[in-house]
This record gives sequence, C-alpha cells and structure tokens, in this order.
Amino acid sequence: MNIKNLRFMNGLYITLMVILFLNTSCYKDEIVVEEEAIEPGTGLADWTSETHSDAAFPDYSVVFPQDKVNRVDLVISSKGWAAMLQDLTDNIGEFGSGGDIPPPPQMFTSFANDIPLDPPGDEIDFTPIFSAASIFFNGIEWYNAGVRFKGNSSLRSTWQSGCMKLAFRFDLDEFEDDYPEIKNQRFYGFQKIAFSNNYDDQSFLHEKVAADIFRDAGVKAPQTAYYQIFVDYGEGPIYFGLYTATEIVEDAMLKEQFGSSDGNCYKPENEAATFAYGTFNTSDFDLKTNEDIADYSDVEALYDILHSSVRTTDVEQWKTELESILDVDNFLKWLATNTVIQNWDTYGIMSHNYYLYTNPYTGKIVWIPWDNNEALYGGKREPLSFSMDEVTSNWPLIRYLIDIPEYEALYKNYLLAVIDDAFEPTKVKETYQYYHNLIYDNVVGADGEQAGYTFLKSPSDFINALIDQNNHVDERHDAVINYLSK
Repeated sequence: MNIKNLRFMNGLYITLMVILFLNTSCYKDEIVVEEEAIEPGTGLADWTSETHSDAAFPDYSVVFPQDKVNRVDLVISSKGWAAMLQDLTDNIGEFGSGGDIPPPPQMFTSFANDIPLDPPGDEIDFTPIFSAASIFFNGIEWYNAGVRFKGNSSLRSTWQSGCMKLAFRFDLDEFEDDYPEIKNQRFYGFQKIAFSNNYDDQSFLHEKVAADIFRDAGVKAPQTAYYQIFVDYGEGPIYFGLYTATEIVEDAMLKEQFGSSDGNCYKPENEAATFAYGTFNTSDFDLKTNEDIADYSDVEALYDILHSSVRTTDVEQWKTELESILDVDNFLKWLATNTVIQNWDTYGIMSHNYYLYTNPYTGKIVWIPWDNNEALYGGKREPLSFSMDEVTSNWPLIRYLIDIPEYEALYKNYLLAVIDDAFEPTKVKETYQYYHNLIYDNVVGADGEQAGYTFLKSPSDFINALIDQNNHVDERHDAVINYLSK
C-alpha cells in the first residue's frame, strides 16, 4: 500500500471513530430505555383482585357493616410515626401543651361579612403528612398504604390536650410512585377512608347516626361504620380507641348514589363557601374531581343567579333560573333535617362541612352533608332556629330561599316529614340503643378504651350520654310540633 492510500485509510478510520463517539456520547441523552411496567400486586402475597384491585366493586357490606365492629391494625415504622408526630408538633405545638376537651364555647365573626368562623388560632392551616403503613384486616395485609392524621380544630384540641386518640385518613395508593407494585391499590374497592375519633361526642352516635338519618330523609350522605383501630409503631399493637369510618364523598359514593362520578365535586371552605355577595373565588372551592379541566362555571353560575337583580324584580324567573342549576328540593330537605337534628358546625353558622356535586344526569348541584360529629345535640354554639329569622343575607342559600313563600312552605313540610319518619322518636331511640349495645364492649367494656386514648372521664359518661340523646330526640320532636302549630 502506498503512502497516499495509507493516509486515506487513516483519515477514514479517524472519521468513523469521531462519528461513533458522537453517536454514543454527544447524543446519549436522547436514548430512552423503557422500563418494563410492574404488574400491580407483583410479589405481594395477600394481593387479590377482590381485596386489593381497583377493578373490584366497592364492597359496602365488608367495609361499612351495620351489624358489627370491624378492627384494623396499622403497622408503621418508628421513623414514620415519629415524623407524623413531629409534623404536628411543628404546626400546632407540643403534645399536651394545653387545651380542653371540648374547648370552651367561643364565637368569632369575620371583619368583612359578619360570618361566624372558628376562633382565631382554632383552625389548622396545614395538611398533616402521610406515612407508609401496612394495614391488616381479617388477617390480610395492604401494603405501604398512606396514613395521616386528619381534622381541624378537633385535631388541634385533641393533640394539645394530651390525648392520643387522633383521627386518621387512609389513602391506599398514596405511595404508588414509590412502590409501583401497589398501583391503584384499594381496600375492597375503596381508595380512601376517613376515621373520625368521635371527638366531643360521649355517646359515639353523632357521626354514625346523623349520616344514616340524612339518607333516610332522602339526602345523599356517606356511609359510616364502627372500627377499632390498633397502631404498632415498634412497641406492639396499641388500642387507640373506637372510631367511626366515613366513606370519602369523591371516592365511591358518587358512583354508588348518583350512578356517575363524572360531575364536578367540590368541598367548599372559608368565606366563598357562604355564597355571600362579593365572596366568590375558585380557590375556596376545592375541586375533587375533573381537576385537570378545572371548570368552575357551575358554582359560579349558582353564585350569579343567587345575586341576580331578577330575584327582586321577577321572582318566578329567578326561581326558574335557580332550579336550573341547584337541586332546590334536595337543599330544603337537607336544611329541614339539619335543623331538626341540630348541627351548628355547618352552613348557616360555619362556612364548611359540606360538599357540592353537579349531577351529570340533571346538571343540578346537589348538597351533601359532611363531618357530622357536632350534630344531634345543641352544641357549643347556638344552632339554627326553625324560623331562620336570625339568618342574614350572608348565608343567601338559606335566607333567599326561605324568603320565598313556596320554598318556606316546602321546608316546613319537610320539618314534619323528618320527625314523622327519619327522626321519629321511637325509631331513633331504637337505633341509638342498638348501636350503644353494639359498641359497648369496645368503649367501656372488657375491650374498652384506655386512659390517654379516650375522651371519656369515666364509663358513666358513655352511659349517661345515651340518656341525653334520647331526651334530645323528644325535645326536638316537641319543638317542631310547637313551631308548626303557631
């Protein structure tokens, strides 16, 4: 080979090497290697389609039984548990730093609209952190489920009073990004469940029975059931007490009770939740479904119609427009039922504790009650009167509707219907006694709550609370009769 050919071959070799280097180095970031997807349940011994898969239909008979008390055990790492407790300390103060159970009655009104809110410092402005936990139920394990504390003023008061009976919230696939094998993990068809600690309720009946009464009265409301909760964070299982499980509205309830979960579901909070004039903003309407679309036109239309000038110039036209966007009949049923049973911690007094759902089949917004631990008794604050005379335009969904004679008459009819059926004294007392007997051993009996994990000062608190609940039923029945006879 002559010198010329040798130089050519060397040059060609160098060129090829440069090209190879560029392809493997300069552009290596563009090379994407797809990882093989992990099948949900892979390597998880207890995983079955019926118990863990999102393909399973929600099994209400297992998760929300009405004839037994379920037991769940949480196993959380000591590190995860410590992080959850430190999160509370950082945000609401030292455990046992002071506070009554329940806190003393107070009233605070906002500067803008005289809207009653929780006292300053009573609300929490953070969401407690999740930790991964194993959940055991009937000998079956659910893996790396998200568990966190829940609540607002009740969480603060429980923690600061030095009581460890903290309310929980489960999200079964919260950590699916970290553990792909639990993708779309469910608990017999349910993704999320809230466990209320029966705070400020020595009868343990408020959260459980109020939801049942609402549904019995024709108002959509979540299912509830009783659970014993045991927690093991490295020191063996500790009985944290008897809880009331409540299904999360945006989870299975919409499909179960409406036939579809395609509509917008909101959990309103703060001043805009009053619908008072000048308060509307989308940030106070926490959208639980269709978040990517983020179309708030339905609740904005309700606000606009409520405050339309047509209300005072053409009442019939206003009613037609209102009924096109709001399920007025449902709202009046809720208002009548809520007023009969009494509940100060919701709309008309407080700007929270309800959901709104736009039923895709009717296009109308439906009212859904939530967080009923302050229902079924007089409460720490004055509940709404039957006449609603004290309700101002700061609560237009009540004031403007009750000002319409036709709506007021319908509301009064529902008051009577409630005490004749859903809240009929004999019927409700039998319900109270049934659940009292069902949970007795888990509250004050052989397997009852323990000091440091209970709001009861003695077993007599639980027993006497049943008497108080029965007296309350009679008092409310008589109060409705007296009001309607005027």
